[in-house]
Amino acid sequence: MTTFDEIKVDISVVLGENEMPVHQLLRMGRGAVIDLDVAEDDDVKIYANNTLVAKGQVVLLGERIGISITEVLMRPPDIRPMRTDGPL
Repeated sequence: MTTFDEIKVDISVVLGENEMPVHQLLRMGRGAVIDLDVAEDDDVKIYANNTLVAKGQVVLLGERIGISITEVLMRPPDIRPMRTDGPL
């Protein structure tokens, strides 16, 4: 039987986005603040291997920060893996 214990998945959490000219980015130093396009209680986007899979909320875990998943997104039918083990 196949085990999934050794499979690695790259998880990314995006709080917000912004676009700025490179010269502005290069002038930033320690303590600079980048304004994001989200409100305090907006969901973050959770990506697995660069594919959006869920949304969540930022939670504080003592001195650490975590994400509480609020919605798991369904994959569209056209990107499901093709079966290779015979007819459907």
